[in-house]
Amino acid sequence: MKRIVVLLSGRGSNMVALAAALGDGRWPAQIVGVIADRPGAAGLQRAAGLGLSTALVDYRGFARRADFEQALREAIDVLAPDVVLLAGFMRVLGAAFVEHYRGRLLNIHPSLLPAFPGLATHRRALEAGVAAHGATVHFVGVEVDDGPIVAQAVVAVHPDDDEATLAARVLESEHRLYPMALRWFVEDRLRIEGARVRLLDPRPGETRLLRSDAR
Repeated sequence: MKRIVVLLSGRGSNMVALAAALGDGRWPAQIVGVIADRPGAAGLQRAAGLGLSTALVDYRGFARRADFEQALREAIDVLAPDVVLLAGFMRVLGAAFVEHYRGRLLNIHPSLLPAFPGLATHRRALEAGVAAHGATVHFVGVEVDDGPIVAQAVVAVHPDDDEATLAARVLESEHRLYPMALRWFVEDRLRIEGARVRLLDPRPGETRLLRSDAR
């Protein structure tokens, strides 16, 4: 049984989607803890409502990032996770932290990386006039929103889109993408080969690229 820890900063919608996907009992995995970096994170209350163990490591209580990350590591490691999932976790993590969880630290980012790393991805996609936007699940690297890509979801950009409508469709795709990628990890079917990820033993209908043109 793989042990999963989820880190979040906000509403926790991806955490809820992951918990729902795990809830059918067919996965050899469970969420053993949900940790937030700010006390107002709605995701903590949502996790508690799902019966999940929660913890808070408030970044505001630490003068140095290194001290915050050490406290965060301690909170994570006591749960002995096999994988740590960043699900709307809004802190940039240092090299030592990333190295500690190398190969078992996953993130979901609301763009088709390497395009639009960082913040305001939907606004920047609209300003750039791209025809397609989306989301990416990747193993976390040292640089911001960098690391080997596991899977992506492509969302068409419509002529009448604004940030809100585009963001809503991308978020919907994230809720499908992250559980899919996590399941592959849980089943030991992901292999990092240099800067790339290979899906082992692909099954009929499986793809690392999800497409959604729905409005």
